[in-house]
Amino acid sequence: MDFDNERIDISDDLSGSMTISGGSKRLRGMKGTDFDTLDEPIKETILRDVRAVYTKFKNVLHPQRKNNILKEWDLWGPLVLCTFMATILQSSSENGENDGGPEFAEVFVIVWLGAIVVTINSKLLGGQISFFQSVCVLGYCLTPLGLSLLVCKILLILFSQSTFIFLLRLLASGAGFAWATYASVIFMENSQPPKRKALAIYPMFLFYFIISWLVASHTH
Repeated sequence: MDFDNERIDISDDLSGSMTISGGSKRLRGMKGTDFDTLDEPIKETILRDVRAVYTKFKNVLHPQRKNNILKEWDLWGPLVLCTFMATILQSSSENGENDGGPEFAEVFVIVWLGAIVVTINSKLLGGQISFFQSVCVLGYCLTPLGLSLLVCKILLILFSQSTFIFLLRLLASGAGFAWATYASVIFMENSQPPKRKALAIYPMFLFYFIISWLVASHTH
């Protein structure tokens, strides 16, 4: 009888071990499905990242008083925007002579160095936002200026230069400047101390103003 009791106890223990093992396997399966991306196909990873970038672009085009764009920062969107704008804004050379416009590398330096300076200023003022979150927001908020640049480029292709066309380009770049500044303020104002918001907004104003002037003054 004692032996039978011991056998029953052992089988109970084994049964319990199997249940725990099965439970842990299910847990690992759930974890792998929800959070682990090591086994995720490359296509799914790329599509997920593209959807995240698209969502941030959409948030910039329709800014609201929420910080969803700050939850998961990335620099893919800013990199694409910066490359696009630098490609269009770069000076063209005719007969070995520069037309006076900025070079590709100069536009890159202006955008990234400007974003870094604005971010450092925000941090020194006590902003509750990480370095890369700030650069991410400033980069994505270039979207309206990128659209303005595209409009200006189309106007230059379709029509010859005139005072009226210049005013249209100036209007487009001004609208992009206002839109970009407004979007960045909406996303970052809650991260700044209440009494220092003006000091944090002023460098952003200058940053987007310089870029908008590059857009408006582009003539080739």
